[in-house]
Amino acid sequence: MTDKTVLIVDDEKPIREMVEFSLERSGFRVVEAGDAAEARVAITDHQPDLILLDWMLPDTSGPDLARALRRENMLGDIPIIMLTARTEEEDKVRGLEAGADDYVTKPFGPRELIARIQAVLRRTGGDEAEENLEIGPLRIEIAAHRVMVNDSPIHLGATEFRLLKFFAGHPDRVYTREQLLDRVWGPNVYVEERTVDVHIRRLRKALDGTGAERFVQTVRGAGYRFSTRE
Repeated sequence: MTDKTVLIVDDEKPIREMVEFSLERSGFRVVEAGDAAEARVAITDHQPDLILLDWMLPDTSGPDLARALRRENMLGDIPIIMLTARTEEEDKVRGLEAGADDYVTKPFGPRELIARIQAVLRRTGGDEAEENLEIGPLRIEIAAHRVMVNDSPIHLGATEFRLLKFFAGHPDRVYTREQLLDRVWGPNVYVEERTVDVHIRRLRKALDGTGAERFVQTVRGAGYRFSTRE
């Protein structure tokens, strides 16, 4: 059983009912919304631990809503899984760049969806006992899921926060995309290696202008490292 609440945002009621049935059988609490406006109300009222967000909504697109939520201070760290019928890699990357932490392609099976939800929740939670990290002007407050640069807050999505936390805890070491997927996303999570590049870009964009963006370095032909050295 779990005490986690999942918000389903989809304008097709049969899909919401199917997903709700599967999630409740697995012990999740479920809240539903048929469009972006209802989703915002549900987020305020129920404070979900994760959002399942359909790509196409009546009043906006899923990526646009994800992007808007990521810009808002109190909502930016809620994990988002995009539900999409689009199978092109470009569309998947667009969803990730908009702020989604993962995506599930329709049609999907209940077992796959539950596995994806559990994987995202595992990698975006469980930091309460860890100490804060400080490197140069950068301070990562683990329990609060807060990042500060020179005492100014930086708003990151859940995956970018985990990526930065891992980097800051292992400075000056080069990691391949495969290693980062294993360490940050977790073993047995089947995500394309290009996903790492998308989240690296999002992390750098969030740090842009602070001076800390230079800490996230590309090592040509090898991968990425986090270092305060030039």
